[in-house]
Amino acid sequence: MNVRHLLQNETSASRRAFLRGIASSASVLALGGCASLGATGARYDAASLSAEPTLLVATTRKPVNGGRTKPWFGTERATRMTVGRAKLVPPDESRFSLAAAGIGDWRLDGVEPVSGEVSDLLASGGGDVLIYVHGFKQTFETAALDAAHLADGIKFRGQTMVFSWPSKAGLFDYAYDRESAMWSRDGFERVLQSAVTAPGVGRVHIVAHSMGTMLTLESLRQLYARNGDSVTDKIGAVVFASPDIDMDVFSSAVVRIGLLGRKITVVAATNDRALALSGRLAGGMTRVGAAEKAAIEQLGVRVIDASEAGWGIINHDLFLSNAEVRRVIRRSIDTSAA
Repeated sequence: MNVRHLLQNETSASRRAFLRGIASSASVLALGGCASLGATGARYDAASLSAEPTLLVATTRKPVNGGRTKPWFGTERATRMTVGRAKLVPPDESRFSLAAAGIGDWRLDGVEPVSGEVSDLLASGGGDVLIYVHGFKQTFETAALDAAHLADGIKFRGQTMVFSWPSKAGLFDYAYDRESAMWSRDGFERVLQSAVTAPGVGRVHIVAHSMGTMLTLESLRQLYARNGDSVTDKIGAVVFASPDIDMDVFSSAVVRIGLLGRKITVVAATNDRALALSGRLAGGMTRVGAAEKAAIEQLGVRVIDASEAGWGIINHDLFLSNAEVRRVIRRSIDTSAA
């Protein structure tokens, strides 16, 4: 399914995405990274996060300053997972604000770690839940803000959570990040298990980016091994945006998660420069997010070919920077009950 044929093309990217894309392109060119681009678009039905700017947090990062002051959580691996709530400040969208000109931004104002499990965080909210899993080269703060950009961009009605694993956030720390992502799979399985069994919670939707897709797929595999098909109705859309995982590993994992495999939508772009380099580092193994649409479809998952949706030189963050791709994600969520 080609985004160009699914949705009406927008005439231009937002000014904010353009300015931020220019500023970040030099630093991500070496490996692309997963730098935030979070475009602000027209607001129709506002996201729940805009009305109640509280982001749920689950992280396997080691807390800094008790997790209560900036940078809140660092690059090291924690001995136990932290859950909590992050207070966000949404863009000021009054007529004469920067956001009205397309260059406003979300801000992270504070984090409140709490005792208990993810189910305790979710119990008071009810409804559907959107969980965002970040990719390579991200701090806790950039991951949290990307979760806000995502939820706001797709106008998600429900609770939003970020799962943040210990990335060193450096261009030359790919190996550390990859190992940290895999190390975090048990923690993310716990998050998913708590979410699908929490009273009052509807469906659990997941959007995972780049290296975060490998972590997510492994956690889904463990979740399915524990629960079988009984968990299928609780999982809604599973969107893998620019997945940094090789085709063979992806194929075998999809087979092992049974009916959950039918929930997957892959957003791919053959001109994703970051994944092209990642493939070379992996011994020439093509990454799923940079593979041809037909090759991915053979694995039995839904594919969105976003190769013609990007306007930048990296094309690795289209799920945040391109309104068409955001609409596809929203559509995947809206139709996931079918």
